[in-house]
Amino acid sequence: MFHSAQTLLCFTATFIRCASTMSGMMRAVTFEPGGPEKLGIASVPIPQLREKEVLLKVYATAINRADTLQRKGLYPAPPGESDILGLEAVGVIEKLGPGCVKSWKTGDRVMALLPGGGNAEYVASREELLMPVPDNMKFTQAAAIPEVWLTAFQLLFTVGKLKKNDTVLIHAGGSGVGTAAVQLCRQYGARALVVAGTQEKIDFAKSLGAEEGFNYKEAEFEPKVLEHTQGKGVDLILDCVGGSFFNQNINSIATEGTWVVYGLMGGSTVSTGDHLAKILRKRITIIGSTLRARSVEYKELLISDFTQRALPHFGSSDLRPIIHTVLTLDSIKEAHQLMESNVTTGKIVLQVREESTKEEL
Repeated sequence: MFHSAQTLLCFTATFIRCASTMSGMMRAVTFEPGGPEKLGIASVPIPQLREKEVLLKVYATAINRADTLQRKGLYPAPPGESDILGLEAVGVIEKLGPGCVKSWKTGDRVMALLPGGGNAEYVASREELLMPVPDNMKFTQAAAIPEVWLTAFQLLFTVGKLKKNDTVLIHAGGSGVGTAAVQLCRQYGARALVVAGTQEKIDFAKSLGAEEGFNYKEAEFEPKVLEHTQGKGVDLILDCVGGSFFNQNINSIATEGTWVVYGLMGGSTVSTGDHLAKILRKRITIIGSTLRARSVEYKELLISDFTQRALPHFGSSDLRPIIHTVLTLDSIKEAHQLMESNVTTGKIVLQVREESTKEEL
């Protein structure tokens, strides 16, 4: 009796999914502003394609810190873009929209960088913002690439102008962006130092190529950075923390160093002090950087550069996406709770559909 009822429930759920697709509807993550308990799954219309967009049948997606901020009502989607959460998606091109001129075709296995909408069964993506899924890579692995790897690549090369032998201080060294940045530094001959909240995360970053790591919960990282660099300081800082680490960062950076701020997890205000004098005296360049709100043209150039310089290295063991866990789309509440616990190393991936052998590889 139990097995029969269970089979009937599974059949009913499958039928609902199929019926939704046939009627122009899809399952997607929905939310009301608030905590993870405000998240849910609902049936919503499949996106209508605009000029130069393709419809992607999503097999896997992921969550990012930006998704938790949007859920809280602190980081709305750009004007005119989907309010559905999800800044990346991986799957198969289902349909080409009007005006598409790139070489993409239906059935292609692709990764998409999105302004929103990725946590759903289908998503519309600009054709310029697609990348091929690396050979022999599962969709659930590829879903850990677009947002964090493009962000790390942008911070290091497009914004930070990384050079060989530069020393880079990477905050949140166990995060998706952090683990990607460490590997990119190793690949391109730079020295990576990480800051993280557990020894486990530091050890993992070192296994990826970081020279050293510092646990900010145990002691200030500034004196250890200066000791490791023989008093010189670091050439580049990737800072997603902001206010709470400002004083230590300003003392840890080298003369004529570059400091890229891309998040404010530690607040947006700084304590009083002679900060401007230090910035002036050390000739520090401080740059604020985001990715989601950038123009399509900017993102297209970034993706083109990444596709040529970094993506080929995923076919070997040189670069690899780091995944903390793979959950189902229905586990979206658990995924957000896990993200906000700050215990993860790498990405939280959401599987939207089962991968058949043919589609998977």
